[in-house]
Amino acid sequence: MIQKALLGLAALIAIVLIAAAMQPASFRVERSATIAATPQALFEQVNDHKKFATWNPWDKMDPSSKTIYSGADSGVGAVASWKGDMVGEGMATITESKPGELVRQRMDWKKPMEGVSTVDFTFKPEGDKTVVTWAMYGENNFMGKLFSLFMDCESMCGPEFEKGLADLAKIVTAAPKP
Repeated sequence: MIQKALLGLAALIAIVLIAAAMQPASFRVERSATIAATPQALFEQVNDHKKFATWNPWDKMDPSSKTIYSGADSGVGAVASWKGDMVGEGMATITESKPGELVRQRMDWKKPMEGVSTVDFTFKPEGDKTVVTWAMYGENNFMGKLFSLFMDCESMCGPEFEKGLADLAKIVTAAPKP
């Protein structure tokens, strides 16, 4: 009886490992919103980690988390490191900054799982509005593939991106115009 149970358990583990190995080698989560603001006004909210913190959905999810800012005040070299019970631990470093066009960040995840991904914010003018796209992408190592069997990055991050973009719109459209 124990032999059959062990054989069944080994078969189950083998199925899970095979299913994990068959997961995609990369991931991408992306959301866009059209906001009544200039690309430059939106860029300024994303290019500065302290401004980003005012509409960051993960800060709202875990208000007891702690963030430390280092490096440049904004733009390339600006770093935000966070640690919290719900948001885990990691670091975001702005690696590319093109005013009114793009902010790219390297995300170094430490907890609950180690990994690296890239986050892009792009700004495309559309009449008197701007289409802001928030995308996160990267490679899935085997642990990432295994994790994706139980936790879907799309369903974990996509709705939060939507919340963040909605809050960004509120902040930028409420700001007084120069």
